Amino acid sequence: MSSSPTASSRDIAVVFGTRPEIIKLAGVITELGDRARIVHTGQHYDSSLSGAFFGNFGLPDPHLLLDGATGPWGRGHQVGTLIAELTREFTLDRPHAVIVQGDTNSTSAGAQAAHYCGIPVVHVEAGLRSRDRSMPEEINRQVVGVLADLHCAATPEAAGNLLAEGVPAERIRVTGNTVVEATLRSLPAPADRAALVERYAAPGEFVLATFHRPENADDPVRLAAILESLSGLGLPVVLPLHPRTRAKIKEFGLDATHGRLRLVDPVDHPTFLALASRARLLVSDSGGVQEETTVLKKPLLIVRTSTERPEAVTAGFARLTTPGPDLVNAARLLLADTGLSRRLAATPSPYGDGLASRRISAVAAALADGRPVPDPLLVTED
Repeated sequence: MSSSPTASSRDIAVVFGTRPEIIKLAGVITELGDRARIVHTGQHYDSSLSGAFFGNFGLPDPHLLLDGATGPWGRGHQVGTLIAELTREFTLDRPHAVIVQGDTNSTSAGAQAAHYCGIPVVHVEAGLRSRDRSMPEEINRQVVGVLADLHCAATPEAAGNLLAEGVPAERIRVTGNTVVEATLRSLPAPADRAALVERYAAPGEFVLATFHRPENADDPVRLAAILESLSGLGLPVVLPLHPRTRAKIKEFGLDATHGRLRLVDPVDHPTFLALASRARLLVSDSGGVQEETTVLKKPLLIVRTSTERPEAVTAGFARLTTPGPDLVNAARLLLADTGLSRRLAATPSPYGDGLASRRISAVAAALADGRPVPDPLLVTED
């Protein structure tokens, strides 16, 4: 996207703090060009992993890197400290708009700091709702939902959630989800996929699993049931262990050495997509995986009590389940369904056509410039 004649360099701050946010916002940053000011809160910053994610998407280093406000005082301290630091940044060098994505602590802090400074807020992936207030992410989504000046909803269902909460229709745009283009861009070429799969998985069919959410990782009974269930699926299971999950397995003294579980360190995004593209089945509690599976055309079991992404379930790509016999039985049914791969291959992703980043950058630039915000359906490749 080209800058308008009056646009200032780095005048649209893109705030994030986790690797999934880098994935979701990389295309938006690229489209904004020299208008994008990359602000990394440091919430989950790691010089090797985060650096690899920036490199995967051809992004420059952050223009501002905060320290993440880590410490023993919990979520309230982190959000409060990030609000203070971002408010100082926005006061000293005021952007014309601030973009936040999703539902992390960084998202909440970025939106609050911008709002308190009187700067327009653009919320990417707006309108997701699980109706589960025990989830920190749900509270973050609702906070940003109150503050955002422009809501970029990925789907009509998400837009409907916002309308039901009283958000005026003129502040909502259905843009699609940037996960579509991010997945297609990050997926390695077929030959590279084969080499990566050979490195991490045994020959033949396998299941790919990931777990990190507190409802699973912080509950010793639930975490033990997940590990036991995975070992009983009848196929080898590749399990990249999130640091949180690895630490909890050790803390709870659980046995993660079941014969069919292949525990590996966290992998980068292209490697994960390569594994997912070759797996017979995915089992996860990740929100991003629920979206990526619709692009890769793979079946997914969501091990959670609720989901804020019902579109993947409705379209037939995913289903909710619980640890234990339900997970094992659901997996066996999916693995025995000989027509499933064909049906999923013919099912469009509910998350759009791969032009979400272009649409979001266009509406964000218009808001920053004080111009009328276009209908994204009218934004073309030209």
